Amino acid sequence: MYAGRIERLISRYSPIPMCAINMQGKVTRASGTIAEVFKYDGIIDGDIFALTGLKLPIIADAVREHRPLYVERNDRKFKLLGEFLGEGDTASLLLYFIDVTGYEELKQKYERRKLAIGLISVDNYDELINIAEDWQLELINQIDKFIRGWATKAGAAITRYKDHLYSFTMDQDSYELLKKGNFPILDEARQIDAGADFPVTLSIGVGMGGETPAASDRYAQDALDIALGRGGDQAVVKDVQDLEYYGGRTQGVEKSNKGKSRLIAHALRALMNQSSRVFIMGHKNPDMDCFGAALGVSRIAQTVGKDTYILLGSYDETMADLIQDAKDTGDYEFVSEERAVSLYRENSLVVVVDTHRPGLVEGRELVEMTEKLVVIDHHRRAEDLLPHQVLSYMEPYASSASELVSEVVQYACEKKSLTKVEADALLAGIMLDTNRFAVKAGVRTFEAASWLRRNGADLQTVRRYFQANAENFRVRAACVAGAKIIDGRIAMSIHEGRNNNAQIVNSQVADELLTIKGIEASFVAGQDQNGETVVSARSLGTINVQRIMEQFGGGGHLNTAGARVAMTPQEILAEIEEFFKTSQ
Repeated sequence: MYAGRIERLISRYSPIPMCAINMQGKVTRASGTIAEVFKYDGIIDGDIFALTGLKLPIIADAVREHRPLYVERNDRKFKLLGEFLGEGDTASLLLYFIDVTGYEELKQKYERRKLAIGLISVDNYDELINIAEDWQLELINQIDKFIRGWATKAGAAITRYKDHLYSFTMDQDSYELLKKGNFPILDEARQIDAGADFPVTLSIGVGMGGETPAASDRYAQDALDIALGRGGDQAVVKDVQDLEYYGGRTQGVEKSNKGKSRLIAHALRALMNQSSRVFIMGHKNPDMDCFGAALGVSRIAQTVGKDTYILLGSYDETMADLIQDAKDTGDYEFVSEERAVSLYRENSLVVVVDTHRPGLVEGRELVEMTEKLVVIDHHRRAEDLLPHQVLSYMEPYASSASELVSEVVQYACEKKSLTKVEADALLAGIMLDTNRFAVKAGVRTFEAASWLRRNGADLQTVRRYFQANAENFRVRAACVAGAKIIDGRIAMSIHEGRNNNAQIVNSQVADELLTIKGIEASFVAGQDQNGETVVSARSLGTINVQRIMEQFGGGGHLNTAGARVAMTPQEILAEIEEFFKTSQ
């Protein structure tokens, strides 16, 4: 009785559109102003779900939690608030419809006018200028005119503050158009005739959503760093929480100048001189590239007279000969992660090679302990980075970590300072990641290999490291024979059973599948001895396999990538196949 009286009073005098509903979701009373919400008569006994599109349990839960709901009717938006009258089956719900249309329009207008701040870098500026000796000025003007022309069409204000670097700002509406077109400026830049055997490519970092323009500017710089770290020719957008990637279709252009290698070498040697001990690690389940790079860094540390330890955990049998050769020399102290942690002293230096991701390193605890970390890696930059980096040498154009370390050793040590096993290991690492110089081998790759040969690397010894046992050879042959071809350009195969060498076998099969005419990308999945599924992905460059593998927690390069997943080989390949179907 009391509740019914309140309903009548509110419905008669409420200046706000309101209605009362019973526990069956039927309207029992309504104010005269309810016509502002529902433009038809006779809503009494009407169903609230039919009127609002909201089911009674959802409305009731929101009222209990003092949480607003929103409905749109008659081109207006209303905030829905409520309260209970009475208890049990005889209770009523009073619902108030507050018109927030003007507020929402103002909010949307504010969001549309928020600034997106961006940075554009011409990736290969120095290389282009060096090649265009006779028409440098014309090329510079051509690139500048192109970027400024794009900015004018996009409604962006743009400023050039370095030869290769531009800053721009645009409003949200302009940014949404740019995003909708997947940053067409990336494709258009590659059409510029630079007279070189590689295209003009751009890296773009966009920052948005910051509380201040300065915050968005920092986001833009972070985004550009990520784009450059992933090889360039792409756009990265960063807001408060998320990162988005666009482009990334071409291989990073090899830098002709080795000045950075020289600077890194001197900086690394100085850091080692200032440190009490040096710990070196790579990624879990090391391959030849990872191990060779670790031995090369160890040589630098030993040259400056520091106690040096190499973290070594489990490894597959393809690494057994190389690791045993290194152990037989007695030149290195290999330790477990537990032993490394006990040996760690204040002011120790930790060097990580062939990875930059916390989840992949051999000694996660040691990485978290140190305040001085050096990273040397050739993989495209991922979102998660190792902490406490005082020196970073990440060059995705390089074929391998062994190539980078070979160059650094040349400047950090005296000539012919490498031992034979170190030269062999570094050459093996380069040969592994280039598929014996068939993939991603640039001029500097061959220069590094030539220098290693002059310093004692022996091809016969390195060839022995690549020999497969008869069983693995049969497995590889079966994988190739059983490959599935999709659309005539994608090859997929499953490595049946469990294999201690699943990772290396998968990569070898993926490489072989690329030799089939018409195949542009290959994916091979199989389980290791622990039942974990390992995926190897390869591409000729037309398909970015790194972007695909990143969706499953992996990574790598545009044409060489991989991942470890908690799915069966059949499941992961089915998801990759579905990706190609939906992306077309």
